[in-house]
Amino acid sequence: MISGLIRKDSFIMHNFRELETWKRSNQFAIMIYKLTESFPPKERYNLISQMNRASVSISSNIAEGCSRSSVKDLTRFLDISLGSSFELESQLQIAKGLNYISNGKLKTIITELHQIQKMIQGFRQYINK
Repeated sequence: MISGLIRKDSFIMHNFRELETWKRSNQFAIMIYKLTESFPPKERYNLISQMNRASVSISSNIAEGCSRSSVKDLTRFLDISLGSSFELESQLQIAKGLNYISNGKLKTIITELHQIQKMIQGFRQYINK
């Protein structure tokens, strides 16, 4: 049983605030915001904005999906959340290519992002049983 999720036949009740997947992705968004503060000001409306929005989208779509009454809808929002995580991963590689992030910092961030991606996929598999 995933904490925050109560399954009764086909009816699912969700408390996204108790989901470890949501908690970690929410903290991850804060980490990305802090990271992008060090980027050059010229990236404010470009890469910084894109990365911040993608990072917020991960936890936001988990929360929004939990408000839905069907497994199909929740699954769709988890798919969107996962898509945002891959979008962010691509943007992180661009930031590294522009020398805005060190190799060590990128590795740390990508490791956490991969853990979040696995958690989202695991949550998706669990609710689709």
